[in-house]
Amino acid sequence: MNLILTALLLALSVLSGMLGIGVAFAAVPFLSLYLPDLVNQVQPLSLLLNGCTALFSLIGFAQAGHVDWRRGALLALATTLTAPLGAWLAHLVDPLYIWIVYFAAVIYLCWRLMRPLTARPGKENFRRGLLLAIPIAIATGFLGVGPGFLLVPALMLAGFNARAAAGMNALAVTPSSFSALLPHWSTMQLDFALDTPLVVAGCIGSLIGARLATRQVAEDDLRKILLGVILGATLYRLARMVV
Repeated sequence: MNLILTALLLALSVLSGMLGIGVAFAAVPFLSLYLPDLVNQVQPLSLLLNGCTALFSLIGFAQAGHVDWRRGALLALATTLTAPLGAWLAHLVDPLYIWIVYFAAVIYLCWRLMRPLTARPGKENFRRGLLLAIPIAIATGFLGVGPGFLLVPALMLAGFNARAAAGMNALAVTPSSFSALLPHWSTMQLDFALDTPLVVAGCIGSLIGARLATRQVAEDDLRKILLGVILGATLYRLARMVV
């Protein structure tokens, strides 16, 4: 099981690293197949993975000059302060409702990614992206996945191209993932023998993904890759829940 999960996590991290989103959103359905407790096992591990993978993705985008540090820092501040609220709420509700919100988020994300988005260089509405970052951070803290998977589409809707959105997003996601981990601190159940190889594989994969995104992968392909990974992982998890 450990070898399969590690290999799967490596592949998912390469794909998620291409958009700087952190691996959690794609990894949660797979982790939940092996870990029974969504709030105390899956979410803490996914947030830890998310922060580490986003950090290494950030390194890749920064080396290629695709990080707007000033705007990214403002996004990081907004998401880091608000993400713990969502994580705290996750301890108060039935996990079934968390999954309902999760699937609703998947539907929204897929719908947005399938629609054409036009970058507006020099005319980006960063204030809109910043305001959206707050409810996104709360919602994704509740889901235990970090804000990246919704923040990237939000920034693209605000007029940023995929690489610029990914670079800022990686900066915002790194500290907010760790801050969302704080409400889980006293109840989380981590298995270091299992988790350490996953974190290492995730960091390596994210750095590879960021390098590929900045050098070899077209922006339209980035959206298609993200859409396919998230949709495939979620449908598989939904099928397992039904069966």
